[in-house]
Amino acid sequence: MEKGTAEELRRNRIQVSSSKKSLFFYVNLSKRYLQQYDEVELSGLGMAISTVVSIAEILKNNGFAVEKNIRTLTVDMRDDPRARPFPKAKMEILLGKSDNFDELMAAEEELNEGEGGEEI
Repeated sequence: MEKGTAEELRRNRIQVSSSKKSLFFYVNLSKRYLQQYDEVELSGLGMAISTVVSIAEILKNNGFAVEKNIRTLTVDMRDDPRARPFPKAKMEILLGKSDNFDELMAAEEELNEGEGGEEI
């Protein structure tokens, strides 16, 4: 893998937590990453895997993204540097921009602007 490609993959990766942020925080962040980088990699460990899958499915079902790659692996984790490592499941889903992503985003922004104008 080329160095530039590896750096870009790190830059467009979202490490999902199952408890720190809401599901739709990650959905909206993923849309911004897709706008900026044309791809987004969602990554989650353990209990966060279901959140990663949910984010990917929301983006795919609403037409914003297409699935490019899914990777599952096991990583060794430690609670304490002296403790024995224990295996933890990890999932990475690479999504790319859909063909009609820009039109969907423009329609969504127009809808949001309309809602903002009515609140005044």
